[in-house]
Amino acid sequence: MPSPPPLKGRGAPANAPSTRFNLPQHEADGDWLDAINMVDDGPPPLRTTVTLEHPRSIISRNTSPDLPFDQSINAYRGCEHGCIYCYARPTHAWLDLSPGLDFESRLFAKPDAAKLLRATLRKPGYVPKVIALGTNTDPYQPIEAQYRITRAILDVCLEARHPVSITTKSDRVLADIDVLAQMAKLNLVAIALSVTTLDGTIARTLEPRAAAPRKRLAAIRALAEAGVPVHINISPVIPAITDHEIEGLVAAGAAAGALSASYIPVRLPHEVAPLFRAWLDAHFPDRAARVMGIIQDMRGGRDNDPEFGSRMRGSGPWAELIRTRFRIAVRRAGLNQHKWTLDTAQFRAPADGCQGELF
Repeated sequence: MPSPPPLKGRGAPANAPSTRFNLPQHEADGDWLDAINMVDDGPPPLRTTVTLEHPRSIISRNTSPDLPFDQSINAYRGCEHGCIYCYARPTHAWLDLSPGLDFESRLFAKPDAAKLLRATLRKPGYVPKVIALGTNTDPYQPIEAQYRITRAILDVCLEARHPVSITTKSDRVLADIDVLAQMAKLNLVAIALSVTTLDGTIARTLEPRAAAPRKRLAAIRALAEAGVPVHINISPVIPAITDHEIEGLVAAGAAAGALSASYIPVRLPHEVAPLFRAWLDAHFPDRAARVMGIIQDMRGGRDNDPEFGSRMRGSGPWAELIRTRFRIAVRRAGLNQHKWTLDTAQFRAPADGCQGELF
């Protein structure tokens, strides 16, 4: 049975189900496929909804040997950017929602994040370590313009002199350039802008609601000019679709003012693999088999390699070729000359936010 056509402005071709957490199967039956052609102007647009979530804690901690941070904050669940390759998509299955269209349209916001962070930083036993923002979903996705949760978190961190790293693919980060510049003067912040392609046409299907590549490069330039250390993250590298741009992306990042660069070959954990395959069939049917063949070559014959160490690098000749090209490009651009180390020694417990702190 044919699948419904991709929705304009969305990444996942469909609301692909998950069976790992009892998510019910949803399939387009023949009646639905007949009816969709009878509706004037087609089906109604998919609307984004936001549910407020009130967790009891806000800092997540990990011991992964692959990650350069110990603790992180995610202000939102789900991400409207709709990047088809997003490794965080499977987390929506925990909510009995689809990692497909639900992930990019049924969002959750945590308005108490800054309040919870303030309380955590005030605990007597708290030990300051860099807090990473944007590790699961983008802290500057479109709904940040309304909720400003990321901004509130940054305000607390500046007050507490607590270091923060940020990963985003949005030029919306410039809305907070005032506080970021202040933090940068104190060596409390570093920002990674993800730029996966310089081709606007590919970007519109690959990550349909993220900022255009030119806007991300402009954000790198603006942050660098404000004295904020910036990193360009060329992730993921997708063979036969974006891998030919490695050298151009590194050069463009360096020209914009990035101090360093990194990359990760595309990863397809759990439900991401079938979603990505459906995306290839919809947008690149001429090379879908070749793309998946190379990915499997880098992942030990599988769609995904979940093992620590190799999952971030890939293996085999294709992975080695990408690695070599990236290293040469970085050396040619003069990047990665120093290691980023943010300052934890300035930390001080923030005020409790009560009027009594004034007396």
